[in-house]
Amino acid sequence: MSPEERRLDGNAAAGLLYEVFGTEITAAPETCANCRTTRPMGAAHVYADAPGVVIRCPACEGMLICIVRVGDRLLVDLSGIGGLELLVEPDSI
Repeated sequence: MSPEERRLDGNAAAGLLYEVFGTEITAAPETCANCRTTRPMGAAHVYADAPGVVIRCPACEGMLICIVRVGDRLLVDLSGIGGLELLVEPDSI
């Protein structure tokens, strides 16, 4: 199976991302630490057919996020995210 056949869009990881961030972030602009491209998280490429979920930049295929579930824990690597813009209520900061 080719990478293109395995690939899902970022919306496929919406539930898992909600578990990590506690809010819906598929519309949130993220910046790739590798190529500095900014796009909504929902535009990212998701590969969910491994022991974990890998979310990659659609421009350079650099890894943005890797999430692995181990028992009752989520191991999260955000090293590929150069920036993430989340909307919050003004009084919640």
